[in-house]
Amino acid sequence: CSIEHNLNPKVRWLKDLGMDDSQVAKAIASLPQLFSYSIDKNLNPKLQMLREWDFADSQISRIVSSFPQIFCYNPKRLAHRKSVLEERGSLTEKSLRNVMPLTDAKFLARFG
Repeated sequence: CSIEHNLNPKVRWLKDLGMDDSQVAKAIASLPQLFSYSIDKNLNPKLQMLREWDFADSQISRIVSSFPQIFCYNPKRLAHRKSVLEERGSLTEKSLRNVMPLTDAKFLARFG
């Protein structure tokens, strides 16, 4: 993997979200697979989803810093869980981070 063609663009992309060096380091340490994700096919589409859900860039940078695994999930799963949280009036950075790792069975038991 080329540093110039793969690693640097991902670091730049994260910094363009408003993340500082320590947030970028935290995200990468937590999810080294970030370097393998396509900016165009994975990162940008999920970033767009978060923006469409009215998360500000400052909130998105905190979500990505503390929970970069958000990029691991299927967009349909993200959208479904977001809609359930939104219906309950509880869509926040924290609630999104908390519900995404739940298995489908645990999510269903909790949110029916």
